[in-house]
Amino acid sequence: MNASLLSIPNALTFLRFLGIPLFIYLTLDLHSYNWAVFVLAVGGATDYFDGKLARAWNQTSRFGELADPAIDRLYIFATLIVFLVQDILPWWLIGILIGRDLVLAAITVLMKLKGHGPFKVTYLGKAATFNLLYAFPFLLLASGTSLVSTFAFVLGWSFAIWGIALYIATGINYAREGVSQIRGSRVINS
Repeated sequence: MNASLLSIPNALTFLRFLGIPLFIYLTLDLHSYNWAVFVLAVGGATDYFDGKLARAWNQTSRFGELADPAIDRLYIFATLIVFLVQDILPWWLIGILIGRDLVLAAITVLMKLKGHGPFKVTYLGKAATFNLLYAFPFLLLASGTSLVSTFAFVLGWSFAIWGIALYIATGINYAREGVSQIRGSRVINS
């Protein structure tokens, strides 16, 4: 990890962070769903490219390791709250997804108190986030009544079903790993 804080991958991560309040403003204040979808799409693209570029250009950093998954969680949390307010997803599903992150946040704090580092992001964890971040723009577009809305509904729920399943499964695996570290042993993921 030899990259400085000022790098293109870290700039992309920061750009993604700035998209969170912009997305909330566009959906809840302006009701400008097309622009909100664009912000979500840019957020999903920068999530992919920041890590890819950091590894390709040997610009990985501790900031990127910590900020990338934290910003992913904030994006997901903000989007779920907007979807709750706009009645796009059922409250119980939003509760499950937010509950997963709250449980993992508590475990992360306990891991830190015991001297352990944060969770290492797994490929399946990234796939879960990828699916959710791609589902969200389509689900937002699906709230209309046009043919595009119907198409967006199908695509959105296709990504969402996989994303939700992976999000819950990886949450269970992360929790098992964290509890194991807290207790002093290490779980080997298969």
